[in-house]
Amino acid sequence: MLDIEKIRADFPILSQKVNGKPLVYFDNAATSQKPTVVIDAISGYYKEINANIHRGVHTLSQIATDAYEVSRKKIQAHINAEKAHEVLFTSGTTHGINLVASGFGAILKSGDEVLVSALEHHSNIVPWQMLCEKTGAVLKVIPMDQNGELIQDAYDALLSEKTKIVAVNHISNALGTINPIQRMIAKAHEVGAAVLIDGAQATPHLRPDVQALDCDFYVFSGHKICGPTGTGVLYGKEVWLEKLPPYQGGGEMIKEVTFEKTTYAGLPHKFEAGTPNIEGGIVLGTSIDYLNAIGFENIAAYEHELLVYGTERLLEIEGLKIYGPNVDSGNKTAVISFNIDGIHPYDIGTIIDRQGIAVRTGHHCAQPIMSFFEIPGTIRASFAFYNTKEEIDLMVAAIKKARTMLV
Repeated sequence: MLDIEKIRADFPILSQKVNGKPLVYFDNAATSQKPTVVIDAISGYYKEINANIHRGVHTLSQIATDAYEVSRKKIQAHINAEKAHEVLFTSGTTHGINLVASGFGAILKSGDEVLVSALEHHSNIVPWQMLCEKTGAVLKVIPMDQNGELIQDAYDALLSEKTKIVAVNHISNALGTINPIQRMIAKAHEVGAAVLIDGAQATPHLRPDVQALDCDFYVFSGHKICGPTGTGVLYGKEVWLEKLPPYQGGGEMIKEVTFEKTTYAGLPHKFEAGTPNIEGGIVLGTSIDYLNAIGFENIAAYEHELLVYGTERLLEIEGLKIYGPNVDSGNKTAVISFNIDGIHPYDIGTIIDRQGIAVRTGHHCAQPIMSFFEIPGTIRASFAFYNTKEEIDLMVAAIKKARTMLV
């Protein structure tokens, strides 16, 4: 059992008021709030050890380098990567996907195929479109059904020897759908394709085991797991990271530079050009320590309670429709994406914001999903382990009031 009041006390922002009302923050799928230990670690870095890394013999540089590499090892352990140099620091999920897509530009040829799913965030669609335009490869889409789940028979039929990489999210940001990625990875490997998993929405709710999954790449963002913005991780199997060319050129990623020829550093430095977000990389380790101290099994169990309760309460509202898998399916995380008949989602979001309630409205950077359902967007309430059932009650009351104003 989690001590929710104690946990909430760790997050200073949760005690403030918005528009004169207590903040109810249900936009966790967009970004998570930060505990004091993370905020203090950011400040502490700049107060005590601010220095560039990997390049200095002086004491502060060595302390900063050690802290940065300790964080890399924490992340390695957290996701169960075989080797620390398979963990690359990035600015976020989008950066990681673009890095891999850019690298595959040296591998793909005309007629090769790239598979993405109908459930993807734009950041796991657009880079692959750009890659296909550049190489002449063909982008194919794994279809979804009315439950917001991927059609596995159709996926199997799309796979062939032409398939070179499959890019799919672990969990949908728009619907909360948990995809059967272990099965999908195994099927892709049967035809020799690599697999990239977008774990941006999964890592706040579970611990991915990249060796058990056997994925070739796994990407996620720090700001969704109580860490700083501008931080993220790309895990890649060593064999694949060795195959891909560098994404950027500059300092740190080189072994030797002459005007005639440059040779590149080994992993992970080959992909980490320039001065990184040092504070962010270090503090990302702090956020992972914080979440592991709470326990991901505890987080998952409590967030499922919130999902069940929130679904029941919202369905009390006349004309309300929820999109995505059923709460009892076992294929859904703590996200409820919904609309109310005859009311634009933006209008609901704007009115309940006046009551201090933060939800996301719109297409959630997943326009193909909205086009599939023939809707302009949804209202999305996404829960975290620091939310409460009482906050859900406040949201439901505010939506009921908004509905009477708009119908």
